[in-house]
Amino acid sequence: MKNQIQSLFVQALQKLPVETLEKIEQTPVPEIERTRDPVHGDFACNLALKLAKPCRMNPRQIAAQLLAALPESPLVEKAEIAGPGFINVYLSANAYHQQLRDIIESADAYGRQPPSGKKIIVEFISANPTGPLHVGHGRLAAYGASLCNLLSATGNEVFREYYVNDAGRQMAILAVSVWLRYLESCGVVFAFPQNAYQGDYVGYIAEDLKTKYADKFAVDAATLFANLPEDGPAGDKDKHIDALIERAGELLGEKDFRLVFDFGLDKILDDIREDLEEFGVHIDRWYAEHDLHDGAIDEALMLLRKNKNVFEKDGAVWFRATDFGDEKDRVVIRENGQKTYFASDIAYHLDKRQRGFDLLLDVLGADHHGYVARIRAGLEAMGQPGDSLEVRLMQFVALYRGGEKVQMSTRSGDFVTLRELRREVGNDAARFFYVLRSNDQHLDFDLELAKSHSSDNPVYYIQYAHARVCSVLQQMADKGFDWQAERAWDQLDKLVEPHEKALIVSLSRYPEVITLAAQNRAPHTLAHYLRDLANDFHTYYNAHTFLVEEQGLRDARIALIVAVRQVITNGLAILGVSAPESM
Repeated sequence: MKNQIQSLFVQALQKLPVETLEKIEQTPVPEIERTRDPVHGDFACNLALKLAKPCRMNPRQIAAQLLAALPESPLVEKAEIAGPGFINVYLSANAYHQQLRDIIESADAYGRQPPSGKKIIVEFISANPTGPLHVGHGRLAAYGASLCNLLSATGNEVFREYYVNDAGRQMAILAVSVWLRYLESCGVVFAFPQNAYQGDYVGYIAEDLKTKYADKFAVDAATLFANLPEDGPAGDKDKHIDALIERAGELLGEKDFRLVFDFGLDKILDDIREDLEEFGVHIDRWYAEHDLHDGAIDEALMLLRKNKNVFEKDGAVWFRATDFGDEKDRVVIRENGQKTYFASDIAYHLDKRQRGFDLLLDVLGADHHGYVARIRAGLEAMGQPGDSLEVRLMQFVALYRGGEKVQMSTRSGDFVTLRELRREVGNDAARFFYVLRSNDQHLDFDLELAKSHSSDNPVYYIQYAHARVCSVLQQMADKGFDWQAERAWDQLDKLVEPHEKALIVSLSRYPEVITLAAQNRAPHTLAHYLRDLANDFHTYYNAHTFLVEEQGLRDARIALIVAVRQVITNGLAILGVSAPESM
């Protein structure tokens, strides 16, 4: 509806008097906003105010010209000048009635836009596969999945990707942690390193390793720990675990160390995949970091060299990142010949562009705040547009149980997994609560509220509205009433109560909310809209009877609540939340 009103003003702009048009060098786009007070109409346009300066005219004069040029439309009852030059538009009742009809006839497609031709790859979650997903990862998952659904609903071709960091030191520490727990299961006694992964899940993986390979990888403690740096408070935990990684490679050999490494990696990845599928989060591709080492990194570095964007210093190879707006130059090859994480990152993003994606949208944790400038610099240095990259940072989530904050540490194993959270509050509450706040704000997740069956729990309140409509329809059938949409269209003028008008206006906002939420990368906008819509419905439900004897009024009211049910269904689906028929 908003777009239709905007189109009318675009046409009016083109029909302004010649002497006015000649003064306009750059044609502005009419901005249409909903009015805060229905007394001032339904929409307001500030086009006259924007044209006043270039036309050197009083904005009310231009507003008068625009009004005179505004095409007639069955959507518009009247339009008038207000204040310094705003044009307020009052919609006809028929405009809103047509909206109700569109909702019911479009069904699941209502609010969705036609294909835009834009291809977007969204990389999200991408948690290191060193343990199960925890509640922090859950927020990345819920936000990323909802954002992908919003982008799809607004006509974009969306590809969902998880970048698997399966190389590097943390994965080596995981492999050693699994192997050490395996040795314990073989009867080897030693003090478990402080910097190893401590969680119970490591022990479970080790048990599976023992079941499959028996004592194949067993060694004695004396051989394992001989001449290693001391661990613990008196020693150096980092040096100790790094030395253990090197010793494991020597004792097991490259082939068997890789076997243990891959065993732990595969077990955790299988768990993450299952966890996300149960959470309703679909991933199109799991992109392994080690795949980049098959030539993608060398290709990226070759491009940097070709464009004279690298230099050598202190035995290392550096990228001239400062030439492209970064705060400092970045090492791409260390003095020992190893390629850096940064080299992998820019190669990965180049690969995304080479796969034909227009926009590379990364959803990352808040600790990646310095990531944007350096990756954008790398893309530009390799001949790609810097604005093809967009990064959304996710602030931390704090879990509260019984009013007390739950502490989390992946390394120590003291954390609440996403799976545990889902089992406690349910998928629906988890998905909804995770997107209740903007991604750039910290989130306090209240377990007790998420489990409550009250109007204070927003997801329950919204789902209850949907279930109430279903209950009314069942009661209608039980009473022997029938309802036909085609019959209802001629009765919509009977919806004259203030609650009905307010509800119809709320419903008409849904396509605008979807567009705004997608543009701003803000699923919370949709979550809050659904909460408000549910409130409007519950208020209407408590104030009026739907199954009245008069067929015309009954048909009209049923059409209205069926439209409410449809919009709630559509909105909850985008957020990954179910719409139950009974509660």
